Amino acid sequence: MSAAAPTPQSLAAEISALRPRMESVSRAIHARPELKFEEVHAQEVLTGWLAEAGFTVKAPVGGVGTAFVAVHEGSAPGPYVAVLAEYDALPGIGHGCGHNLIAAGGAAAAIAAVRALPEHPGTIAVIGTPGEEMGGAGKIRLAEAGVFEGVDAAVMFHPADRSLTTRHGLAAAHLRVAFSGVSAHAAKSPWEGRSALAAAQLFLNALDAMRQFMPPTARIHGIVTDGGQAPNVVPAHAAVDLYVRDRTAASAEALVARVHRAAHGVAMATETEAEVSETGPMYADRRNNTVLAERFGETVRALGLDIVPGDPATPAGSSDIGNLSQLLPVIHPYVQIAATGTPSHSEAMREAAVTALAHDRTAIAGTGLARVVSDLVADPEFLAAARADFEGAGRGAGQGA
Repeated sequence: MSAAAPTPQSLAAEISALRPRMESVSRAIHARPELKFEEVHAQEVLTGWLAEAGFTVKAPVGGVGTAFVAVHEGSAPGPYVAVLAEYDALPGIGHGCGHNLIAAGGAAAAIAAVRALPEHPGTIAVIGTPGEEMGGAGKIRLAEAGVFEGVDAAVMFHPADRSLTTRHGLAAAHLRVAFSGVSAHAAKSPWEGRSALAAAQLFLNALDAMRQFMPPTARIHGIVTDGGQAPNVVPAHAAVDLYVRDRTAASAEALVARVHRAAHGVAMATETEAEVSETGPMYADRRNNTVLAERFGETVRALGLDIVPGDPATPAGSSDIGNLSQLLPVIHPYVQIAATGTPSHSEAMREAAVTALAHDRTAIAGTGLARVVSDLVADPEFLAAARADFEGAGRGAGQGA
């Protein structure tokens, strides 16, 4: 490793000095939860802190109003390494996914890396990626707009009920199945109507029948978002929003084709019309970079965090970082902030995301990210190894950290 790279101890000291501000930012975001692409307050809090720390901030970027890029240019040409910040909340729950910690810890990691390595080569950046939840696909939108052009690697962490250096992420399609029928008086002349709600009900039953014949890795789940307006009117319109997931984008797409056939079969049976559309882009399956994950794991273990690679056979969710992982080396480790078994996207996780333990663990995660970032810009061999993992044997693996 280059002698210029800071030690984990020096990075931990920088994070410790930043801890009061980090926690203040986290609590401010947690207290004012904002849904996808409405994260105005979170953006202001984060960009204000980064600007004070000497980063040059540009907002908005990529055509996304609540996105931002904050960069610290080095003393010489070199790699461009980004820390990713998520800061959107969930409807009805708030920060039940702990994005307040992701954002505050990520910003602290970048600031710590710059403070510990003030004459660093290259670029250290924080990229604010809103709209990860609810199929918002903020990272996908920013990538398509060119925001990640030139970025050599990107890092982030995620709060969880266990600590994992790597974890697979399912591909996910975000769909809406809308049925159109004919309205009629539900008591006087129901035979004149064709119920879109009956079609939606039958469609959900069709999905249940499909489950027995899907791969065990697949998941289909959804809700009725439109079921009519009045009980005495045969509903002319109904809609189901659903996610279709599997281990790869190709296998998820195969299931999407079956969903299309089910929808149109149900429409034929109920004499309605079906339209299947996407409510957001496909989230790709995740490629974990083992070289970066191992460096993160080594660092946080030295700080007392028990962390292991995830089991590829365990259930998982989906994220738009999967799409980014197909373009460049990334890590997305999980750090425990709540008791094992605490479900994500829950009120229990929301409450856990603002505790002293959560901020203690975020400080540890921030130190791990800061080390990966500083080593990437200071050590050409480390970056080369991460690139080799991305381009070669590490493709599609990522469980060896």
